[in-house]
Amino acid sequence: MSNSKVGISEKIGYGLGDFASSMFWKIFSMYLMLFYTDVFGLAPAVVGTMFLITRIWDSFFDPIVGILADRTKTKWGKFRPYLFWVAIPFAIIGVLTFYVPDFDQKGKIIYAYITYSLMMMVYSLINVPYASLLGVMSSDRKDRNSLSSYRMVFAFGGSLLALWLLEPLIKYFGGNMNSPEGWFWAITIFGVLTTLFFWGCFFLTKERIQPVNEQSNLKEDLKDLWKNKPWWILLGAGVGALVFNSIRDGAAVYYFKYYFENQNTFKLFGIENTPTSLYLVLGQAANIVGVILATPIANKIGKKNTFLLAMFTAAVLSVSFFYLGKDDVLLTMVLQALISMCAGCIFPLIWSMYADSADYSEYTQGRRATGLVFSASSMSQKLGWTIGGSLTGWLLAYYGFQANMVQEHGTLNGIKLMLSIFPGIAAIISVVFIFFYPLNDKKITEMEAELNARRANNPQ
Repeated sequence: MSNSKVGISEKIGYGLGDFASSMFWKIFSMYLMLFYTDVFGLAPAVVGTMFLITRIWDSFFDPIVGILADRTKTKWGKFRPYLFWVAIPFAIIGVLTFYVPDFDQKGKIIYAYITYSLMMMVYSLINVPYASLLGVMSSDRKDRNSLSSYRMVFAFGGSLLALWLLEPLIKYFGGNMNSPEGWFWAITIFGVLTTLFFWGCFFLTKERIQPVNEQSNLKEDLKDLWKNKPWWILLGAGVGALVFNSIRDGAAVYYFKYYFENQNTFKLFGIENTPTSLYLVLGQAANIVGVILATPIANKIGKKNTFLLAMFTAAVLSVSFFYLGKDDVLLTMVLQALISMCAGCIFPLIWSMYADSADYSEYTQGRRATGLVFSASSMSQKLGWTIGGSLTGWLLAYYGFQANMVQEHGTLNGIKLMLSIFPGIAAIISVVFIFFYPLNDKKITEMEAELNARRANNPQ
């Protein structure tokens, strides 16, 4: 095993992978429900059910990808090749997801199910190996914290770029936000960018770690995973955190389109923006600040305590959001910045904690299945996104939402709840899970020393 440190260029290269995937992920989180209801022409309850069915299957597809990646052997390593192989399919299917075919309602529903299911599967095929790559780039705890921070800075940078440019691009190509042509060409541009950034990640990164006892025994891998208590806790905490984010994200564009009164546009770096895009871009900028703060705070008080503090604060601030009025512009933006800063803080922590849980498996069981362990990260994203996305559609239907119409008072109140109280509950659930997480910094240091000693005595 190479003991070489991870340099700046490699950290940047690793970050490029999440810069790419986060552009599509954030567009899905913030705009896909709105696209399906207001542009594609589907009822919100239909979309919510589609999200549930397709995402549940895809959530369980993630471990399959992890198992496959663990057994991949090429001259480039186990995980890096997927960044090269899947980049173009990722872009193509992403564009097709935002294409509006000239079909009847039944045909559109079938088309949406097929394209969205394929998109989630191809997302798994590239993102599970990408996430797993962190576990084999370095065994050093500080390197992993740094790589996670670089990853999340770039992730939120990609999200920021997508949210800043999406609406202007749609309007440029189509004239307004309900234009199918505008959506198609805007997403095509992002598809080209994701391909280039995934390839940049492939060429700039290295796989260094080889486990002492590398056995391709699926039954044993699954048995080890079943015994991995930190893995299960992170799965639960990740689901809670993603439900928190996905409900807030999904409700935000509806909040500004149908509830918020101030719709004055303004120019940001020469590009015309709306209050919606300001809110979303501000959130991503604050996420980046949270990511930057995460490592120094975690180095001082530990990953677990930092996670607990950030998520509990996010829950309290999210509930406070409910009491804002439709003309409270400044307070809306301030709370968005503070909540997003807290949310940004937890994500580099949880990625680094997944790497620690992979070490825990090797430390306690003597075997390591990095791809399978890291598939928990993508699984928790998908499960959280599934629950949050489905709830968004069903709640909109429950509160009587009608696309492109003036909404009733009860509908507007429901949209406010979806941006405040409901995410706050999800955040508290995440806090409860992480409270029981057993790997503190002392234990991680002990595992790191033991595993390095084993690898030194058993060179590959």
